[in-house]
Amino acid sequence: MNTFDSLTIIALSALIHASFQLSVSMLTLLSSHTIGAKRSHARLLGLTNAFSAGVFAMTILILSAIALFVQIATSELDMTVLWIVTCGLLFGLGAAVWIFYYRREQGTALWLPRGMARYLSDRTKATKQTGEAFGLGISSVIAELLFIFAPILVASIVLIGLSPALQLFGIALYCFISLLPLLIVNGLIGSGHKISRIQQWREQNKSFLQFIAGGGLVVLGFYLYVDQVLTPTVMAAARSV
Repeated sequence: MNTFDSLTIIALSALIHASFQLSVSMLTLLSSHTIGAKRSHARLLGLTNAFSAGVFAMTILILSAIALFVQIATSELDMTVLWIVTCGLLFGLGAAVWIFYYRREQGTALWLPRGMARYLSDRTKATKQTGEAFGLGISSVIAELLFIFAPILVASIVLIGLSPALQLFGIALYCFISLLPLLIVNGLIGSGHKISRIQQWREQNKSFLQFIAGGGLVVLGFYLYVDQVLTPTVMAAARSV
């Protein structure tokens, strides 16, 4: 896999990550509660920026930690086996996203168990300080780890094959693209756009976002299986004839 292909896969993985909506949901909820409590615009910006910073920090931490673990594990694990497991995970999660990522009801309620959803909602409503908002951003990434683990794993495997300088660039690229929707929503809220309009757009397009997320996982899994598993296997068999 050459450098261009590696960075393209990292970018595609980040786009799939960006299509998941828990962090955006919590950001809009936090903003709604802050505005409803009639806090100042400066306080609103402080909370939303701290929340986004928490998501950014946790994304970097998880991506770096998984890349380190993969680098250690690959010394004892065949890369073909690792790619087979990863592709299977992508296929399974892609189907899961299509089936139950959004609840079958009005609004943008996600797959979360109701107990966890209530806890996150209560924590969001109680958040008044920037430190709490930062921790809430961290919590949003952890809560969605079930789905974002697959694209992060793909990016981690690709990252360990790059030079140190390109690894840093790849991490920055992944984090920027994966957080782009959150940064856009944060910017819209900060510039005075109504949260109701943002929520209306999300509700109108949730089926599209769900399809893109699930389809992206499946397409990425199919490409990686052909490129990293099937093609090398066929070429090895041809050379042995």
